[in-house]
Amino acid sequence: MTVQERIAVPGPKKILALDGGGIRGILTIEILAAIEKTLREHVNKKDMVLADYFDFVAGTSTGAIISTCISLGMPVDAIRKFYTDSGAEMFDKAFFLKLLHHKYSDEKLKGKLQEVIGKNTTLGSDKLKTLLLLVMRNATTDSPWLVTNNPAAKYNRPERRQNPGDCNLDIPLWQLVRASTAAPVFFPPEEVQFGKKKFIFVDGGITTYNNPAFAAFLTATVEPYNVNWKTGEQEMLVVSVGTGVSPDANENLDASNMNLVYNASRIPSALMLAASNEQDFLCRTFGRCVSGLPIDREVGDMIDKRGPVQPKLFTYMRFNAELSRQGLNDLGLSDINPKDVQKMDSVEHINKLQRVGRAVGARYVTADCFSGFR
Repeated sequence: MTVQERIAVPGPKKILALDGGGIRGILTIEILAAIEKTLREHVNKKDMVLADYFDFVAGTSTGAIISTCISLGMPVDAIRKFYTDSGAEMFDKAFFLKLLHHKYSDEKLKGKLQEVIGKNTTLGSDKLKTLLLLVMRNATTDSPWLVTNNPAAKYNRPERRQNPGDCNLDIPLWQLVRASTAAPVFFPPEEVQFGKKKFIFVDGGITTYNNPAFAAFLTATVEPYNVNWKTGEQEMLVVSVGTGVSPDANENLDASNMNLVYNASRIPSALMLAASNEQDFLCRTFGRCVSGLPIDREVGDMIDKRGPVQPKLFTYMRFNAELSRQGLNDLGLSDINPKDVQKMDSVEHINKLQRVGRAVGARYVTADCFSGFR
């Protein structure tokens, strides 16, 4: 089935949205492994991959890498191997002189993306089995960009191919993924040619869409995007997976510590957390939440809570981990030091991040979550 056919086929639609968060994406992968295993049992198909179940996959930053791999039809085992084998290389320390500008070099990241995705694979490639959304920030225009492979999207239409390079579907897919992962301070920006114009892109996490779940819902339903899927609790499922939150990561912070270097390294994480929470809250407000940790002490988890729209517009679930001391204790991981799993570049602690993701999957991912959606 082509992407266009998948968009048009009638029946309930299923969306998967993946947050940004650096190497903590390995936590996401372990949750996805639990989802894949559960779905295989749910539909009684042992070799099913997530691209067989989800019609639309969206991702920001590290989530853009994982969502692209999913859309290409990769099983979670293969995506996990990519991260465990290549995580250290993708976060390759920059040379000393480059360190004045960026914490990490991007050459090995580019190489790995080209290797896994394919150097000549474009956004419009028929290798992609689902609708795909990648979030990035265009620093040239100072605006968030949500780029999809939807053939009916304004900048993907066939007539744009009359001007070479003017159709987004012809852009190398690896380069768009690289653009979405260009976290300021950590990596240099990515330059991408769109027709006659060249734009500079940075990480999609530096937008309000680090958690792209609600943006994916809007892309699938708002008329100008030309997807126009039906809404309703039985018509649409949105599954959102995070990379962990650290609500007490700075509990001992002193004001004197907040210098230029501190802010430069912490601001991206702060923006990602705020954006993720806002998108999550919107989804729980307009969707019927069936699974998710409490957002805060005031609104709780929003399960079975009313919002401004009744009945709600989709069924929603959120899987994530709290990476505080208490959060890890609650998952039975009292031996893990929170500081080891809170940073976006904790490459040396991949195995601990995997344990967190597996614990979340074992506790919260159940067949009941997917009842009504086959």
